[in-house]
Amino acid sequence: MCPLHCIALTGYPALSFRFTTEMPLLFPHAHFIRKFNVISTANKPYHIKMTDTIDFHTEFTALFELQLFDTGKLDYRILDNNIPLLDKLAEMGNSGISVFDMHKKKHVYVSESYAHIFGYDMEELRKDDLAYFNAKIHPDDIIDLRINGLEMMRFIISKNVEEKLDYKLINEYRMLDARRQYIRVIEQQQVMELDPDGNIWLGLSILDLSPNQELEGSIKSQLFNFRTGTLIPINTNEVKPINPGLTKKETEVLSLVKEGLLSKEISHRLSISVHTVNTHRQRILEKLDADNSMEAVKKASVLGLLS
Repeated sequence: MCPLHCIALTGYPALSFRFTTEMPLLFPHAHFIRKFNVISTANKPYHIKMTDTIDFHTEFTALFELQLFDTGKLDYRILDNNIPLLDKLAEMGNSGISVFDMHKKKHVYVSESYAHIFGYDMEELRKDDLAYFNAKIHPDDIIDLRINGLEMMRFIISKNVEEKLDYKLINEYRMLDARRQYIRVIEQQQVMELDPDGNIWLGLSILDLSPNQELEGSIKSQLFNFRTGTLIPINTNEVKPINPGLTKKETEVLSLVKEGLLSKEISHRLSISVHTVNTHRQRILEKLDADNSMEAVKKASVLGLLS
């Protein structure tokens, strides 16, 4: 399936929404659907409630645009060299394995094991790609998967380059098998490869049959740092997963930096001294753990701090 896919929690009746196929399932295809508030802690079950509508297509498009790929730097020999290992892993684990290319916005590897494990038509799968996968997911699950996909993508993009490879998302949800019957599956997703500029380039997905085949249960999801074992609460009630504590003035300064204004111009616009502007800029870098203004703007945008 699609890497870094999506996540979710308790079920609600299916809502009316449209699908597009230009984005991976990690990114919601619904242009406007209900927004769910997700309330969770590391040791309590998730629960959600419907609130207002949200344009997920726009939100994910904005996240995509933060990843600026230089095609000349993408070395696809990395993928080619890993395919024999992925084939072996799929065979040994009796798993469905796929790799999604965030630059090309399509799968660049799907293991043949999808055919004998789930009964999928590999020719149709490769031809239709995202649409084929999307059609297999239970309609009551796909909404929640997309909502959490937004939260996870936002979370990982906001991390430093050295941390982006440390997180894994595990989802248990329902999908159709070859008999057109729903089964419960467990999907593990993580970043497989970053490009030289630190963008999320290749995503890895490992899909297995779940030992729990109770179809009435809700979706179960966990996001955790597999190097430290730390569980990350998934909370789509918040626009941002973390709050760096920027003051109103710091946010104003950063918004003007995003517009391309220099410190002197910001000083004039906000009627404060250049020294004060530079002090704000330094504190912004510290709070966002950014090395420069461009990185600070990027992180703040991902966290929903800038309009």
